[in-house]
Amino acid sequence: MNLQKQINELISDRVNKNQFSGAVLIKKGNEEIFSGAYGYANRTWRVNNSLQTRFRIASISKMFTAVSILQLIELEKVSFSTKVVEYLNLENSKISNDVTIESLLTHTSGIADYFDEEQDDDEWEKLWYDIPIYKMRRLEDYLELFIHKEPVSKINEKYHYNGAGYILLGLIIEKASGLSYFDYIRQNIFSKINMKNSDFISLDDVDDLVAEGYEAISDSNKKIIGWKKNIYTTTPNAASDGGATSTADDLIKFIEALRNNKLLSEKMSMEMFIPKVLEYDDTSRNYIWMYGYANEFILDEESKEIVRCGHTGEEYGVSCRLYYYPSTNVIVVILANQGWCAGSLGWDIHDVLMNVNS
Repeated sequence: MNLQKQINELISDRVNKNQFSGAVLIKKGNEEIFSGAYGYANRTWRVNNSLQTRFRIASISKMFTAVSILQLIELEKVSFSTKVVEYLNLENSKISNDVTIESLLTHTSGIADYFDEEQDDDEWEKLWYDIPIYKMRRLEDYLELFIHKEPVSKINEKYHYNGAGYILLGLIIEKASGLSYFDYIRQNIFSKINMKNSDFISLDDVDDLVAEGYEAISDSNKKIIGWKKNIYTTTPNAASDGGATSTADDLIKFIEALRNNKLLSEKMSMEMFIPKVLEYDDTSRNYIWMYGYANEFILDEESKEIVRCGHTGEEYGVSCRLYYYPSTNVIVVILANQGWCAGSLGWDIHDVLMNVNS
């Protein structure tokens, strides 16, 4: 069975079971080796998803934040060792004076998050009981949710995934550049490499070709009996820790631009593809899990070579994967407007790709 047929069968099976709605694009160099769009961008009117559909991409956006910070470091506006508290005038917070930009990039700052990703989903909804989620419009709106919390670990002690750290990086981008975070990304990433279908679109905005996000409603037997929009469970505006809107093709352009030094110098581009810290102390699937600058890596346990890097994205009604395989020059993009469906699909596609190249 050829590669295209294997992948299409994997996805079609999920679509038939209401387990996937979105778009998938896989390229090897300049060759498109698979593309497909499935399900509805709008369930009410039964508007189909297409490869031109724009999807919210959640934490994949962290990669834009990291690239922007590295650009500003190259311009000598800030440095990896810049002290965040001093730079942002956060002396009255519980963030350590020794937290640096680099520790925020690698999730090793030890600061408290505004929402710990290890908590249950119910805790996310409880977070917005007293502070309505629709009020989260600016980066500054997040500060009071975490700056007065006690640190969760010592600086550089361990990796702990942290959205608040990327909120701080967004504020640093604004101060160093004199632009809003969103305008900086638009001018220095999207426009620079012709990501013409990428932007920061609010849930309550009306814009072309943007998929709505949905969560499945299941009965006691886990059978899907309906759908709910994510308008009350997802922050209305994007932030520097996630929430941009993009297409599969634009995200391919982004990875290719990084590989070809179009966004950063050759030296700094290489830094984006170097694992920095141990992420998980396990070797599931015989891989070593590491993290860099908004880039998650899996390394072969024996050879220590990078097998795959990229980022995941998960929100209510959003599930995405952006993966790059350096040894084969393959890029995989999975964008879904249905919660928690891209992860297992990403692994199944990964296994198909590994078998083809073994």
